Parts: sequence; C-alpha cells; structure tokens
Amino acid sequence: MQEVFFRYVENKQFDNMPISKAILIFPAGLPRALEFLGSCLCEHRNVIGASSLAYDPARTQYPAWITLPYINQASFAAELSQAICDMNVGSIYSSHPVVWDYLSRTLEHVAPNVALLNASPANAEMESYRAAQRRARALLDTPLLLSVDHAPKADMSAMEAAALYFHAEVIPGMCDHEKLRALYEISRYCPSGDVVEIGSWWGKSAFIFLKLAQTFDIGNLLCVDPWSDAHLVQDDKNGLVDAAAAQFSAQEALDVFQMNLLPYSRGDVNYLRMPSTDGATRYRSLAKVQTPVFGDTQYVGRISLLHIDGNHSYENAKADMAAWSDLVTSGGWIVIDDYTWPFGDGPKRVGNEYLAENSNRISTAFVMGGALFVRLN
Repeated sequence: MQEVFFRYVENKQFDNMPISKAILIFPAGLPRALEFLGSCLCEHRNVIGASSLAYDPARTQYPAWITLPYINQASFAAELSQAICDMNVGSIYSSHPVVWDYLSRTLEHVAPNVALLNASPANAEMESYRAAQRRARALLDTPLLLSVDHAPKADMSAMEAAALYFHAEVIPGMCDHEKLRALYEISRYCPSGDVVEIGSWWGKSAFIFLKLAQTFDIGNLLCVDPWSDAHLVQDDKNGLVDAAAAQFSAQEALDVFQMNLLPYSRGDVNYLRMPSTDGATRYRSLAKVQTPVFGDTQYVGRISLLHIDGNHSYENAKADMAAWSDLVTSGGWIVIDDYTWPFGDGPKRVGNEYLAENSNRISTAFVMGGALFVRLN
C-alpha cells in the first residue's frame, strides 16, 4: 500500500507541509471546491486536493495533490484510508452530491477520526433558491399600506418575486431586504417616466430598479456614476469609509456593473460615467444615451423614480438633490439611500432639508431599510 501511495501523490510542498491536520478536498476541481480552496488558502490552512481524473486541470491550484480511485471502485476505501494516514488528513470537504453522500455513510468506518466538513451539497445548492421563495411569499403576503390616493398595479407572480430576490442576492451591494420590499411597493404606484439612479457601483440596486421598471411598465433606467477612485472620498465621520475605499477599483466596479445588468437589458438601461451634476446637465439636453455595451437607450426627460445614492458627504448629496429633484414628475418618488447612516449625516441632512422646504409638494414620506422614501403630490 505504501508503494500505491507514492504512485498517486503529487505534492509540491511535501517537505515543508505543516504538522497540523490537513483538509482533503475531493473532488477538487468543482466550482464550490475551488471556492472553498480559496478561503482555505487565505486562512493559510493545510489543504490537499484530490481527484479521480487521470488529469484534472485544478491540480495546479493546490499546494498538494493526490489521485484517488472513483468511489465505485473496490480499492477506493483502502486507498482513501491510506492517504488519510500518510497525509495527516483531519477532515474532508466534498461538494459533489454523490461523493458526499457516500462519505457521509462510510467515513466513520473508513476513518472514524476524520470529519466531513460540510453539510449536504444538495441542500447547500438549493438553499438560496428556497430562501428567495420564502422572501417572495412574505413580500406578497404582507404588503405595505402606503398613503397613496390610487390603487397600486397588480403584484408580481410568486415566481417573478422569487426570481427578483434570487438574482438581487447574487450581486454584491448594500441594498437589504427591507429596502427591496419598500422599492417593490412604491414601484407599484409609480407613474410612467424614467427611473434615474445616482450612484450605481456594482449594480445591485440598479438591477432591482430595472426588473421593477420592466414588471410595472414604468420606463427606462439611467444610472449616473463617475466610477472614479477620486470620487469615492466621502469625508465620513472618523474616516473609516474613506480608508476602506482603497480596497476597491472604480474601473473594476464599472465592469462588474455591466456584467450584472447586461443579461437583463432589453434596450431599457444605460449609464452616464460622470459626476451627478454633469449627468443632470446631459440628461436635460439629450433624449438618448449610447454606450458600447448597452447600445442606444431613449429617455423621456421626466423622472418617475429618483434614487440618490452617490457620494454621501453633505455637499455632494445636496448637489445631487439640487441637480435632479425638480425633474421628478407629479406622483413620482425620491429615494435617499443611507438616510440613517452610521458614518455620517450628509444624506439625512439633505433629506430633512428637502422635507422642510417642500412640505406642500409631498404626499407621503417614510423611512425603511435605512432609506428615506418621499412621494410628490
């Protein structure tokens, strides 16, 4: 058996392998396995890849590698047991449903002291879909009672709502479920017109606006964001946000935004890569926006739903409101994100000023999911 072990082991760092128990990832080349490998390497954990393929492209990504028989071969249990002993394996991760099921039933006999790290991959793969369906049911079963003088548009179907939640969850960003719930409800009351978002970054909320605008036949979506490292400076209290901004690339964020929105575009979404105030000038003068990725998109020049989520400094948030708010049509909505924001009060000050100065134009206002929602008469 020792000769068999040396036949199937390929270990690029064998002499320097830590004494700590190793994690065996098997099969090592599946997408979930590679995700788990990435987290292990970030934590400097001792990890070994394993596969039953004669050649697995994933082997170059692992610091240590072994080849095991397929689980339906008679020699699998013995060779796995020997590998566990020789490689000092303390646990196994498997994202393959059949392999996981086999190991869950046999590992205690093959290697009683070795743990199976993860729960059933079948359940893990389905959980995000199940969660989306649960949230969709809650959304449709408990509508918000808004003070609006006309009936809302008909609800999405349960499957449409589940799809909205599921795909929104895939995109990184800060739009939580409570805010999504509020955006869903106000969209049912929106008049026709353009949907304009100030500050889109990776596109999480932009995706939500796009799907809501399509479902409730509101209008086309325009996203305005400079996607510029220089414009990330927020002047936040204690400088924590500004310090963290160094981790991100604005150009990469634009690439991610385009990847997230492109599959759902029907010629009804586009963007202006410029500061908000410049974007407002452009919007007022041109009815069409053109970009290489999204092509030509027509806009009507009146806003049904305005989402302000740009730079959160008071001066910038105030400039955004001044540049865009007068374009919101009767019965339209203004949403100021991060009205409650632990890192500063710029959006709250701007929102409060707008409420005080325009009380005669406002029919309803509320705060939900950290955002201020304002409907004009």
